[in-house]
Amino acid sequence: METLALSTESRMIAGAVLLTIVTIEFGGWFMTRIARGGVPMTDFQRSFARAGHGHAGVLVLLGLIGLLYADATGLTGVLLWTARLGVPVAAILMSGGFFAASAGRGATAPNRFVWMLWIGALSLAAGVLTLGVGLLTA
Repeated sequence: METLALSTESRMIAGAVLLTIVTIEFGGWFMTRIARGGVPMTDFQRSFARAGHGHAGVLVLLGLIGLLYADATGLTGVLLWTARLGVPVAAILMSGGFFAASAGRGATAPNRFVWMLWIGALSLAAGVLTLGVGLLTA
């Protein structure tokens, strides 16, 4: 059985991504305040807060796993960097987009920052497609 060696680049990205988990933990604490009614929010804002927190956690984990797989592909250059960074960038943009798009007292619909969600979704798609094709063709 072959041992997978993590490249220096992927190791550095993984270290940075792991540090973001502290912000996700803070988000969990904030979610408990929302759930207890300690933060006044509309139903829309509560649903976007839940979505933002959930997307952050899931995409950070997927991004860490993807780094292991990216180094197992034969990808180089821009394609390798897309495979490495597509999901972690999506974690930032999508979770941030949920929070930014629902900001403001009494908001009941997404504001102009909803674009962050769509750019994050494109980053996620680019990352997983590049990684998937890279693995299938390795």
